[in-house]
Formats: sequence, C-alpha cells, structure tokens
Amino acid sequence: MAYSPILTSKQAEEDIHGILTQVVCTAFEDRILVVVTQFGKMGTLVSVTPSILANEIGKPSLTTKVLLGKDEPLTHVCAKNLVTFVSQESGNKPVLLALALKEQSAEVVKALQEVIRGCKVW
Repeated sequence: MAYSPILTSKQAEEDIHGILTQVVCTAFEDRILVVVTQFGKMGTLVSVTPSILANEIGKPSLTTKVLLGKDEPLTHVCAKNLVTFVSQESGNKPVLLALALKEQSAEVVKALQEVIRGCKVW
C-alpha cells in the first residue's frame, strides 16, 4: 500500500528587497492556506472568498475579511493582489492568508506572487 500524505504543503524562502521572506502553501479539502512572513510568525489572518452571483458572467469577485490582526485597507488590497490567482487556479476555492510583512509595496507584492506560484499545491 502506497503512502499518500493527508495534506499537500510546499514552502520556500526568498530574499525580497533585502528581507528574508518565508512562504508556505498548504492545500486543504475546502480551502488553500498561504502563509507569507518576514517576521517568522503568522501575523494578520485574512479570509479571501470568491463570490459568484447568479447569472454573472466572468470571474468571481473576491471578498476579503480580516479574521485576526489590524483591519487596514492596505491589508485587503495586498491580500487580493497576492492570492487572486491562487483562488482562480484552484477552482475558486477560498484562501486563508496569513500575512506578516515589513514592506507592502507593489514591487514586494509582485515578487511575492512569484514565490507563491513556486509553492503551488492547488
């Protein structure tokens, strides 16, 4: 009998703008967990949920909700930009994002998207 892991998980470390950044992606049955940290801890926890309205054509809109941590507008913008493609590529699964960043610039978000893509478990 072959062993099959219960959860699929991948992780990576990358130097982004001189800051060591760790990314861990784990696929659960009902959602994807993405942890992005520059502090070695989980930080703010954000739920990113796709919502498809009846008779709506096109991509679903994403709803973000801060579950733990500071609820700031920039957190919602970063969350949507970081994991929209994760939700879409996983068949519109919700994404739980743990985010602890020292810098939240557009360049950092773009670099993080590539690191997250490298940890593809969906």
